[in-house]
Amino acid sequence: MNGVIVIDKPAGFTSFDVIAVVRKLTGQRKTGHTGTLDPNATGVLPVLLGNATKAQDLIVNHDKAYAASFRLGLQTDTLDIWGTVKRETESHATRGELEALLPRFRGEIEQIPPMFSAVQKNGQRLYDLARKGLEVEREPRRVTVYRLELTGFDEATQSGTLTVECSKGTYVRTLIDDLGTALGCGAVMTALRRTFACGYTLDDCVTLEALKALCESGTAEQVLRPTESLFTDYRALTVSDAQARRFQNGAALDLARTALRKSVPPDGTILRVKSPSGAFLGLGTALEGEAVWNQPLTEPTPRRELVPFSLCVRLYFHTGACQTPLLRKKYYFWLFLHDLY
Repeated sequence: MNGVIVIDKPAGFTSFDVIAVVRKLTGQRKTGHTGTLDPNATGVLPVLLGNATKAQDLIVNHDKAYAASFRLGLQTDTLDIWGTVKRETESHATRGELEALLPRFRGEIEQIPPMFSAVQKNGQRLYDLARKGLEVEREPRRVTVYRLELTGFDEATQSGTLTVECSKGTYVRTLIDDLGTALGCGAVMTALRRTFACGYTLDDCVTLEALKALCESGTAEQVLRPTESLFTDYRALTVSDAQARRFQNGAALDLARTALRKSVPPDGTILRVKSPSGAFLGLGTALEGEAVWNQPLTEPTPRRELVPFSLCVRLYFHTGACQTPLLRKKYYFWLFLHDLY
């Protein structure tokens, strides 16, 4: 089974818990995911199976979207409602005050990763240090918040909801904590649901319970999405059978001999390379008139069967082809290369 199954991650499961369940249900040992979700978070978690795991480092669209709930007047060590309370403050913020703050956190901003996160410091995960009661200095990281909207706020309970669309590496917990700090009362995240990741939405998701039922009935392929669905933003390039074999074996393609010969894309353009039958072969990068192999996501085309070197030598002597010492050396060298390649 090769492709992507988009899971609606339940609360209480780590991302690796989900991977373990999918591996057991599908019987596919090679599995991975495209971005960790905190245990208490829910929502879109694309799970890669089989050859699709090769795409893990090639995915360019790491933008994500979330629906987040928060409460003002509280601060914890984890920046969410499940941590140890550090400070509690009476809050009387209004919706207008919150709305006025939001533009400050849109666009490219700097964030300091929370101590309870998977970020590494000197080879150690921050959450490992935090569980030992340690706090270390963290360097700010630049992230981009494309959209930040207040979708609800109850002034009586000082709680509300946000819609966040952001780049890879953005911590919504930190965003909410920074909002609370700016208001002077503190804030914690009370719920988080990922609504978009790697081009997939909640409509593309299947629950673990539903996947289990499909696997038991032998119809799990219904929810298996092709690996190519991770790269639909890229232009497609259909090649010939010979070019497909060449590409799969790691060789560059001459764009002048493809359908793009009249409009060669600029250097650095990433292309989805496809066979004449429409099968996805991998990603290629346009470079100096060639589509340079990046990493094919299918198995290489098997080489033709070669005659063993020892048999070649025996046939060579048997046929009497060796006439002079010079010819003998040339034939030996050719036979060696033939057997090697």
